[in-house]
Order: sequence, then C-alpha cells, then structure tokens
Amino acid sequence: MSHESSPPSSSQGPAHAEVHTEAIGRLGEVAPRRGAEVLLEILESEGVEYIFGNPGTTELPLIDALLTRPEISYIWGLQEASVVAMGDGYAQATRRPAFVNLHTAGGLGHGLGGIINANVSNTPLVVTAGQQDSRHTVTDPLLFGDLVSIAKPVAKWSQEVTTASQLPVLVRRAFHDSSAAPTGPVFLSLPMDIMQEMTTVGIARPSTIDRRSAAGSLDILADYLAAVPPGRVAVIAGDEIDTSDAAPETVRLAEVLGAPVFGSSWPAHIPFPTSHPLWRGNLPTKAIEINRTLSDFDCVFALGGKSVITILYTEGSPIPDGCEVYQLSTDVRDLGRTYSTRLSVLGDIKTSLKILIPMLEAKLAGEAEARRALVDAAGRARAVRRGEIEAEARRQMDRPIATPLVAAHEVVRAVGPRTRIVDEAIATSVHVRSLLDSTLTRQYSFLRGGGLGWGMPASVGFCLGFGREPIVCLVGDGAAMYSPQALWTAAREKLPVTFVVMNNREYNILKNFMKAQTDYLSAKSNRFIAMDLVDPAIDFLALARSMGVPARRAESVADIGALVEAGIKSGLPNLIEVPISVE
Repeated sequence: MSHESSPPSSSQGPAHAEVHTEAIGRLGEVAPRRGAEVLLEILESEGVEYIFGNPGTTELPLIDALLTRPEISYIWGLQEASVVAMGDGYAQATRRPAFVNLHTAGGLGHGLGGIINANVSNTPLVVTAGQQDSRHTVTDPLLFGDLVSIAKPVAKWSQEVTTASQLPVLVRRAFHDSSAAPTGPVFLSLPMDIMQEMTTVGIARPSTIDRRSAAGSLDILADYLAAVPPGRVAVIAGDEIDTSDAAPETVRLAEVLGAPVFGSSWPAHIPFPTSHPLWRGNLPTKAIEINRTLSDFDCVFALGGKSVITILYTEGSPIPDGCEVYQLSTDVRDLGRTYSTRLSVLGDIKTSLKILIPMLEAKLAGEAEARRALVDAAGRARAVRRGEIEAEARRQMDRPIATPLVAAHEVVRAVGPRTRIVDEAIATSVHVRSLLDSTLTRQYSFLRGGGLGWGMPASVGFCLGFGREPIVCLVGDGAAMYSPQALWTAAREKLPVTFVVMNNREYNILKNFMKAQTDYLSAKSNRFIAMDLVDPAIDFLALARSMGVPARRAESVADIGALVEAGIKSGLPNLIEVPISVE
C-alpha cells in the first residue's frame, strides 16, 4: 500500500490538510473509569494506531488498560532513545503526530537526544512519561524527577497532568499544538496515581481546524519572480514541501520558471522527484560552497524554512552578494531570520503555490518557449552529470573493498526507484543522494536533527507509517551502535526492513573534518584518538542474529546488489554488512 499520492488520514481529516482536533465545550460525565482508560479513549479518537514505548512501573496502569483497547498496538522498544526515534519516523511517514510513552526521569533522559532531533526536524510528537505517584513525591522516591523542567528546553511546551479530569483537555491540546506550525514535540508528565484515579469525565467531540491558509502578497511575489531574467532564479526545495504535500506544485513552479531546484543542505527529505530534469541535488554544507553554487543566480526562492544549514565554519555568507532571497514558509520564526530577504511570506506552501503559479503563468506567457528550453537544457546537463558519476563508479569497481561511491552505487541500483530509503550513513550519504533517480518524492529520508542513533529505529517507524512497506535503512558502523535495539523491535514486529551497515571501521566523518583543517596535529600525524573501531572489531552479524535478525556480509563488490535485492524480497527484517574502504 502506497501513501505517495494520498497521505494517511485519521478522524481529523486529511493529514496534508492539517486538520486537527481539540476539546471544546463542556465535558459530559460518563461511567467511572481510570485515568489510563480515559487516555486511551482520547488516543483512539485521535486516530492513534500505535503507542511507541518502553514500560516501567509508572506505566503499568497504561499497559494494563491496553488489554481493553486491542485496536491500539504497543510498539515495544528496548531503550527510550530508540522509542522516540521510532515515533519520529512514524510521524514523518504519516504526517501526523506519533504518541510516545517513556519511563520516568531516567527514560526521559534516555530519550532527550531523540526529542532534540524531532525538535530540529519539526516532527510532531506527543511525548509522555510516567511519573512517580504524586502522593509521595515529597519523600523523594526512587525514579522521581522534575520531568516538566527536564523536557521544557526541547519541547514546544511541557506540563504535568494533576487530575484525571484534565486529560481530555491536555491530551487534545498536546495533539493540537504538536501539529500547529511550526510543528514539533510536546511533553506531558503522567503521574502513576492520576493514571489509576477514577473519574467520570467525558470526552468532548473533536473540533475541526483547517490551517491551509494562503500567504499574503503573492501578487507582489509573482511580480518580483517574473521580472527575473530566464535562467537567473533558483528554487530551494525545503522539507516543508513534504509536510505540506506540495511536491506536484513545486514541480510545476520550477517548470514555469525554468528554474533549477536545489535541496536543503542538510535535509530531512528530498521533496522533489530526483529524476526530474530540473533537479540539481542538495546544496553543500559549507557557506563558501553554497555561495559558489548560487553565484550564477540573481535570486533564490526558498520553499520552507531552515534550508541553508552550515556545519563547519567558512568565511562569508552562503548567499552571494546581489542575490535576492524570497521565502515562503509556515514557520514565522525563520522568515528573514538569518539572511536579508526582499520578500518573505507566511503561509501553507501547497495552498499558496496553487495561487502563485497561475499568476506566474499569466505574467510569463510570452516567455513560455524560452523557459521550456531551459528545462530541456537542464535535462541534457543532468544526463552529463549522471554519466560522469556512473563512469567514476565503474572506474572504482575493481577495488577489493568498495569505495563509498561504489557502495552507494550498488545499493541504490539494487533499491531501485520505488523502495524507500532511510539514511544515517554519513560516509555514503552524499553519493546516495547524487545517484537517486526516481519520480517518488518521498523515497528518501535523512538524519535532519544530527543526533546519531536515529536511523535504525526511525526505519521501524517509517515502515509502520507507510503501511509496512519495505524500507532500506543505510547506517554507518558508528551510528549503528547508538540504538541497535531497533533490530529486536523489527524482528518482533516482522517488519520488512533491510538494514545496511556501511562499515569503514572508524569515525570517518570526524577524521575528514580534522583533515580539512590546517592546524590539527591529528591530521598531520595521522593519529586519531577514539576514532578507530578496530580493537576489538564489532561483529555486526553476531549482533543482528542475537536479536533475531538474519545477517550477511558482502564479501565483494559484486555481492552488494544481490544481497540488498534478496533482503528486500524476503519481506522480513535482515541486516547486510558492507565493508567500505577509507577515502
């Protein structure tokens, strides 16, 4: 079952329309039941399919109440960092909030890195944690902590439920606010006694909220863009296009303008068909290189916020002098935040582009042939670039151990244009993105938040969110050790996830960062502390098998594609280790 053309919907309406619920009116009284049962009633009304969790003593009332709600499945993760990332992947796949349940202060602490990732990625999560029984918190019991304060810096808001009667309002509010722009995680603390408390509170009907508002000043924006000479405007396709389900409109915009399309420098998704003639790949991550990439353009039109992310510092601005910036986003915080813009407009991307594109078509009607010629020329240039990449990959094929380019080439070839990829293999990610060739605009997802340990558990969530479609998870050997517990959950749920470990036996990205500088003694001496995973070596095959996942190693370059193809066809979780050389 594919969600490519019709995103999943729930009782709130189509996910891409951002229709959500919140309790309204008076809550009528009903038969007494425990707080945990009330919570599950609300979750069911919100269309929740899964609770992603790891249970402890404070979660026992909720676990017990689940026996009465078989329509809600508990996805069991063995560590809270994995649990949060599973919810993150599910929420990104379905475009609606995931419900995550952690265990007290320690479990929330384990999950904080994942919540930070979700915050950076604007992933809508309702994160909860069981809290100690509030009747004896004054005695500082074991496992007690100030959960609200712990979560506050990384969530949109953080609150503790103090009576069972508050649940209908606060849980509805959590779902509502996690979905409101800018989307992100919210946190609720659930004391054990509140989950056991008897209450007669009712569940109010959901309210319908349509947030598909168009931006203002679109006529002015159309005038500005239409005045730019052909070939001198570039489009930056940010992650918000995926959230808004606006890929078709973005394609049409680019074709009308005859404008090349660049992806974000550090993306969560590639929300544009990678087979399209106007696709130019993702921007680099250094300011000086982004500046060089954009230097041929008079203006850039950025769709979605946070599209120009830099990692290592380089002198100067990523935006070339004299290059105008235009923005369209639902995130008011990002409009004009870092780089001066001639015009930034606030609104839903899909809705706004549906209004903007006809304006541009009318204004550019006399230039339609010239703009089509730009698309044709872009297609020819794209074919040349891809030919060069393919030729270089062929030149490297005869090496005994796959180079990062060859490993990426063989995996992408085996995956094909329809199977989805979740990527946390930094050593090969740039090559993977350069090789993608698909009309599927939701094929590729990446570690947007930057905190390692996301990829393997996120793949579990993506697989569930996409209706248990096959997923290929690319993960580096270092990143794989942050949350390998996800293998066990994949095996337990019998999910068709193929985990591909790109194993270079080192923290290659860190070494490369140091080698790129001129003053690191480590680079000059070729001695790096705490960066070589060789003594002892990690046995990924044994690790996978210990968690119920069959595993194979690619003993040669020729093995890579066949193993990946077989893994996908198996319809079950499996792991493939791909040794790669150090460049």
